[in-house]
Amino acid sequence: MTGISSDKAPLFERKAYSALKEWKERSKGRTAILIEGARRVGKSTLAEEFARNEYHSYVLIDFSEEDKDINALFSDLSDIDRLLRGLQLQTGVEFEERNTAIIFDEVQKFPRARESIKALVKDGRYDYIETGSLISIRRNVKNIRIPSEEEKLKLHPLDFEEFLWACGNRTYRMLEQDLDERRPLPDALHHRMMVRYNEYLAVGGMPQAVESFVNGESYQEIDRIKRGIIGLYIDDFRKIDPTGSLGTYFRSIPSELSRQSMRFRIKGKAMKMEIKRISEMTDSQTVQRCMHVDDPRVGLPMTVPEFFKLFLEDTGLFVTLCFYDREFSDNTIYKSLVRGRLPANLGYVYENAVAQGLKAAGYELFYHTFPKNDSKHKYEIDFIIPSGKKVCPIEVKSSSVSSHASLDAFIEKHGSDVHRGIMISGKNLKEEDGIVYLPIYMTGLLNRLRRN
Repeated sequence: MTGISSDKAPLFERKAYSALKEWKERSKGRTAILIEGARRVGKSTLAEEFARNEYHSYVLIDFSEEDKDINALFSDLSDIDRLLRGLQLQTGVEFEERNTAIIFDEVQKFPRARESIKALVKDGRYDYIETGSLISIRRNVKNIRIPSEEEKLKLHPLDFEEFLWACGNRTYRMLEQDLDERRPLPDALHHRMMVRYNEYLAVGGMPQAVESFVNGESYQEIDRIKRGIIGLYIDDFRKIDPTGSLGTYFRSIPSELSRQSMRFRIKGKAMKMEIKRISEMTDSQTVQRCMHVDDPRVGLPMTVPEFFKLFLEDTGLFVTLCFYDREFSDNTIYKSLVRGRLPANLGYVYENAVAQGLKAAGYELFYHTFPKNDSKHKYEIDFIIPSGKKVCPIEVKSSSVSSHASLDAFIEKHGSDVHRGIMISGKNLKEEDGIVYLPIYMTGLLNRLRRN
């Protein structure tokens, strides 16, 4: 197998690989596929590994490194034969009909290549895989026609199961039977899973950070890698928003989550502009937005975006961002996670991790607040997910406290609309009085609770 490669993220087994195989078998060249995601999540690595394994030959064209000879080939899209011959000559790779993959890496850097997909797919001789970072894609399509022959695949940071794979552990799916039967795990196994999950909270799922962890590097070195990635994101926000508002939103996510309120609020004359700015952040897939729901009985997507929470796409980056302006030695979250003693006042670390898990599982993020009786204070349901025509309210706690006043009040108020209540914490699995106590490392299995 032949290809043109470059220095990319470390290789780990990814669930998205199966999605690419399904696309290849189903499409048979009738569509291209665009792998979207934040910077440094492993898009290029995934595309190249797939092409290397599944085709006789492939070529990777990296548009982040300008090559005038390559770029010039796309000047005339009416002559596809000329374009393809030129690519073969420039790369030195022999193309084989229906057995060669052509990767357009960082395609947002050269929109003309993306526009060419329509004609290339129509030609039908080869398969086309694109990769792109969304923070730039949206801004570089003004003068081109977006090809309808383009499917999209979102790539997230490694989830907890993928993190376990990277560490050589493939037993995660064995927990499904325990969950189905609501059977607590043996204490020793529960403890081991929590140790692993705490490591995942600290390291996160960015491939470079995971590689450093797997290779036995210190948490200080892992933190250095994550600080570099955060710096890249902040620079990107500055490029698309010179006012600095996006960077301010991004940097303030941990402090806003630590407040006992409805978090961010957009209102008044600036609402339209602020919604646009927040949308650009979420489009980058560096940040996830969780919308406030006034009435959980009404369709969740109908929510008006006035109140919202923001979470980071990756738990490891979130931990680093919490102490971004301090020295590593001052990062008490690392110390607490490693010791398995996360204080209650740092519960928003768990909340961010659950948000990441829900998003990776395909859920949109919603939360709900409602007033307490005879009080100015409010109950808060951290997340609400749909379950058929009903909903599952989720409460997240980092401490060992078993109380769940918000869940109880919500179920009492909306009982007929509730499939089941879910409390996610560091405690072992059990079900009691209609509430499932789910250990946080099982967040990736939440879909099973919707079905049974």
